Amino acid sequence: MKRLFISLAIITIFSFFIVSCYYDNEEALYPSLSNSCDTTNVTYSGTIVPILNNNCLGCHSAAATGGSILLTTYDEVVARAPRITGSMKQLSGFSAMPKGGGKVSSCSITQWDIWVRKGMLNN
Repeated sequence: MKRLFISLAIITIFSFFIVSCYYDNEEALYPSLSNSCDTTNVTYSGTIVPILNNNCLGCHSAAATGGSILLTTYDEVVARAPRITGSMKQLSGFSAMPKGGGKVSSCSITQWDIWVRKGMLNN
């Protein structure tokens, strides 16, 4: 009887771990997050400037202390767009940005890529 109880307990515990372990991606777990990423109307003023404001201008503006790379004007952003792309994606060979912070959101990176691919229009 004791062996049967121990065997049943082991099988129950093992079954619990098998059933409770599963993997989902972020979009499946949080569908509201994936629906809020607007990739249909990406513009410099409406999309890119807010990304820069939220992730870059704390260090890369004239008001920031120590930011030698300025990203406050359209011309400054376009001139550095390839480096910004590598830094935002934290690719090897690039300085990972934002410094000391997490990675820029995947939505923002997708929007940035769309803007670059469409010719970096000043709209």
